Amino acid sequence: MVTMDTIGDFLTRLRNAYRAHKPVVEVQASFVRTEIARILKEQGYIEDYQVIEQGPKRYLRILLRYGLRQAPALREITRVSKPGRRLYASAAKLPEVANGLGIAIVSTSKGILTDKEARRLGVGGEILCMVR
Repeated sequence: MVTMDTIGDFLTRLRNAYRAHKPVVEVQASFVRTEIARILKEQGYIEDYQVIEQGPKRYLRILLRYGLRQAPALREITRVSKPGRRLYASAAKLPEVANGLGIAIVSTSKGILTDKEARRLGVGGEILCMVR
């Protein structure tokens, strides 16, 4: 089956793995998925990630992070810009997630950044997802 929204599929797999208290989740790798994983690691939402090459295919293995009493580090992750309805914002109009406690991941001309980095650099772009 061909997935039309690969980012949405990636976020759903992460969300489902956290809800099932899985230690690891594997998804097919792409540049955007790897960059989202990099940001999630930098922000402390996941433990680590690896790109695994098996022949012609590349996979992204993500080690999930849990806190005290197995509470997921990532509470909520939602897709904002979708294939049928893209959502763009200038640097000044980027949303502040949970009063600055969460992050928005933005695809900009400078690469894939958090909302805070994009504001600091003065660039806007497509809002991919929000994380709390």
